[in-house]
Amino acid sequence: MPLDPLAKRLLTMMAAAAPQARSRPSVEVRRQSLAKLMQFARAEAPDVTTTDGMLPGPGGELPYRLYTPAGTEAPAPGFVFFHGGGLVAGSIATHDRIAAALAHTTGCRLVSVDYRLAPEHKFPAAVEDAIAAAEWVAREAASLGIDAGRLVIGGDSAGATLAAIVCQNAAQTAGLSIAAQCLICPVLDFEDTSPSREAFAEGHLIDRVTIEADLSDYLPGGIDTADPRVSPLRAIRLTGLPPAIIHTAEYDPMRDEGNAYARKLLAAGVAVEHVCHDGMVHNFHAMGAILPQAQLVLSQIGEQVRRAVKT
Repeated sequence: MPLDPLAKRLLTMMAAAAPQARSRPSVEVRRQSLAKLMQFARAEAPDVTTTDGMLPGPGGELPYRLYTPAGTEAPAPGFVFFHGGGLVAGSIATHDRIAAALAHTTGCRLVSVDYRLAPEHKFPAAVEDAIAAAEWVAREAASLGIDAGRLVIGGDSAGATLAAIVCQNAAQTAGLSIAAQCLICPVLDFEDTSPSREAFAEGHLIDRVTIEADLSDYLPGGIDTADPRVSPLRAIRLTGLPPAIIHTAEYDPMRDEGNAYARKLLAAGVAVEHVCHDGMVHNFHAMGAILPQAQLVLSQIGEQVRRAVKT
């Protein structure tokens, strides 16, 4: 269907404010731009309280924020959430409203993780942090008020990359029990350029220049982009992965790889609930101040997660 009129208006406003000639953004500009974009996040979470803490990571302590919906009884389902930002930007602060909304809609105690960012910490730092954080939440579930048997791993954009990798690693090592994975506008393949990456390379919220800059900042030289820890879509063996909740957007450059992952999981015998949202752009779920569909998709994810953990 055509691009949603409100989404089109947002893209027009952003294009008017952007310089005519797009050049490679600096890391600081990238981080500032994401922080400004996330100010459009509006999501209802009136009953959610937060507690900040530190968890042990392979490179030092990592900040986290625990979100608890009011009236939640322990032990409750848990949700480990990784924020987006191309693995170079974003934080528990930029994604605070989205994390709170997911806790509210899912009924989970949600742990949002501040993993290490590139270029200060290149691959595989973020991957190692994500795996360590998920395993720590499982080990410390009782103290967090979480039922380790009802654990969801999820994220948005590049955070969904990490969530997919955590689930693949857990299936290979049998070291972590995961009830479901939740991937929102996931980035899953840097090996090939899909038709959607070509079609929406310019003027659709996140562009080719930014994607290429993020990858350059994230990967050290000589790393194979087909490595499943970089491109989870390229994993050979997908059997045994937890049930997947996948949300993609019609006008997202990463649409095709998210859709392809849903198909590959189904072919591997994994239960999948997949929705490709008509007329929407990348990160639409985090722009509730402009797009009514943002609250709708967060509510839909809440229903899907509740079914997955049977709350």
